[in-house]
Amino acid sequence: QVQLVESGGGLVQAGGSLRLSCAASGRTFSSYVMGWFRQAPGQEREVVAGVGLSGGRTYYADPVKGRFTISRDNAKNTVSLQMNSLKPEDTAVYYCTAGRSVSSISNGSVDYWGKGTLVSVST
Repeated sequence: QVQLVESGGGLVQAGGSLRLSCAASGRTFSSYVMGWFRQAPGQEREVVAGVGLSGGRTYYADPVKGRFTISRDNAKNTVSLQMNSLKPEDTAVYYCTAGRSVSSISNGSVDYWGKGTLVSVST
């Protein structure tokens, strides 16, 4: 069992930056691929990024490539999402997830979800 708690959401102006963090419980954190999803109002949940077990392999959805960076710290059981050059269309609830592979996360298949943190980007 893995419990995920997100933090770092908030209100930011377009062009600004935010850093989301996710703290994971359990001693098996390093055996899970981690990822971030988001859900905008009235839209379906979509994958944002994923990171492999050691942090070496990453995946990014096209809308965030070049702007977002995912990273993990297995010693601290944390995964982060650095979001730069934010746009109003990035406004969403962001969810931390844990899964079996980067491929499965990129396809929307995960084992655990956090409760989410709201990111609002104003014009």
